[in-house]
Amino acid sequence: MKTILLILSIIIPLFASSQVMREPSLQMQSTLQRIAAIQSPVNDRTVYTQAYCRDSLYINISKPIRTLFVYEHRCTGNVLIAAYPVCLGANSGNKRRTGDMRTPETVNGRPFLICQITNASQWHHDFRDGRGPMPAYGHWFLRLKGNYPGSGIGIHGSTSNRYSVPGRGSEGCIRLRDEDIIHLKENYAFVGMKVFIEKDL
Repeated sequence: MKTILLILSIIIPLFASSQVMREPSLQMQSTLQRIAAIQSPVNDRTVYTQAYCRDSLYINISKPIRTLFVYEHRCTGNVLIAAYPVCLGANSGNKRRTGDMRTPETVNGRPFLICQITNASQWHHDFRDGRGPMPAYGHWFLRLKGNYPGSGIGIHGSTSNRYSVPGRGSEGCIRLRDEDIIHLKENYAFVGMKVFIEKDL
């Protein structure tokens, strides 16, 4: 009997600890969900958490998974706030010249800055694909300032090209769905906001 009790006193704690290991804490589950979100493109706008301080927000655009992430820099680290699917330049690689259909990339850790936020709801563009001039920018154009050829790169909507998001097909800009550019502008974007654009794999 003593032998059986001794064996049970060893097995039961081991079984309990194995159950704990199989069931991650809520904090660990949240971390795993965020890691999974970063490793795969989002299909629709996803809001992860509420921003504390708008001035502490920055944007990180992942070219490999065609997703725009909004992060907040806090004293405890960088917190993922929101994510949006995007359409990037039709050609891969860093922008080399005006008209090369490439989205510029962050070099040496120096971010681009949103230097202007403009109502683009009345803007038209001719993609030279036979459709003629048409609305093409959604409601807002967030112009990016930085070290790249030309000056017309920005983050904007996808009017007339909605189903290109997520994907590749822009002339170099970062294209969001129309409702997403409105959500980004109304909740997070501001003049002076840092924008990091990751390199293609």
